[in-house]
Amino acid sequence: MYATSPKSKPGSAVTLEMVAARAGVGRQTVSNAINSPELLRPETLERVRRAIGELGYRPHRAAQALKTRSSRLIGYGIRSGGTGVPTPVLDQFLHSLSEAADQAGYRVVLFAVAPEADELTCYQRLLDEHGADGFVLSGTERGDLRQGWLHDRGVPFVAFGRTWSGRDVGDWVDVDGAAGTAAAVRHLAGLGHEKIGFLGWPKGSGVGDDRARGWHGAMRELGLPVRGRRVECLDDPAAATVAAGRLLAGGATAVVTASDTLALGWYRALRRDGRTPGADAAVIGFDDSPIAPLLFPPLSSLAQPLDAVGRECMRLLLARLDDVGRPAEHTLLTPELVLRDSQ
Repeated sequence: MYATSPKSKPGSAVTLEMVAARAGVGRQTVSNAINSPELLRPETLERVRRAIGELGYRPHRAAQALKTRSSRLIGYGIRSGGTGVPTPVLDQFLHSLSEAADQAGYRVVLFAVAPEADELTCYQRLLDEHGADGFVLSGTERGDLRQGWLHDRGVPFVAFGRTWSGRDVGDWVDVDGAAGTAAAVRHLAGLGHEKIGFLGWPKGSGVGDDRARGWHGAMRELGLPVRGRRVECLDDPAAATVAAGRLLAGGATAVVTASDTLALGWYRALRRDGRTPGADAAVIGFDDSPIAPLLFPPLSSLAQPLDAVGRECMRLLLARLDDVGRPAEHTLLTPELVLRDSQ
């Protein structure tokens, strides 16, 4: 049985001494539970952790940093645009990542990276000025210098996105875009469609090419023609409307798109011709963004498991912080096909 002190009032500061009183142990025992849990007996450690949870105690980060020479800060560079990943996707990913970091006793620090700046200088500055323990990257692309730069300096990092070119270094978590678009093609073919197009981004984008590869592989697997069925444009509804018009003129009855933004172009091109999305020509987007269920008809789309991505990124980064010499680990997650009325 341990001592019971009143729960702290909202906004009041919970101290180490309050946790010790609640758990019925000494102050040093609480400190050991936080910094050196291996020193305690399991039942004592459990009692202290229960008291910490009940009181909502947060270790003083500055004091911990002095003891461990760790800032407990994880850097995340925000690019000004052109990452190839829609903003709602990044918002959801960052929320999941920050939540997982907080549970592990870390904070995610956002820093801006201007397009005209030397991006790597921004990473060096955060290391020098704030002593970031590691970094999370996203929007990885061909020719990306960040992974190699961080790896060569022994800085722990994890990437949301594969290393698309050059040395495949470091830990990464990614969503299997090829598996997603292949599943979309098989679904549309199962509905009787044979002329299934792909509306994607210009070649050279790692993410975009991966999604195109899944469409192409599934079409070949099913014995369906691919010639003239792939068109490319920037991730813009107006440009997508023009590109979608070319697919429709070629006789496509369904399309898989590299993003929900491109799917908007399919909707517009159909309506321009007096036809209805879904009923007259099917479409499956990618990312299951907030606009997908709001369109008319609601858009079928491939949802990225972003909560799992954020948690897995933090798991890999924590493992790297614990052992910088461990072999690199890669995780590929499968998107979910969310069916609505556009197919």
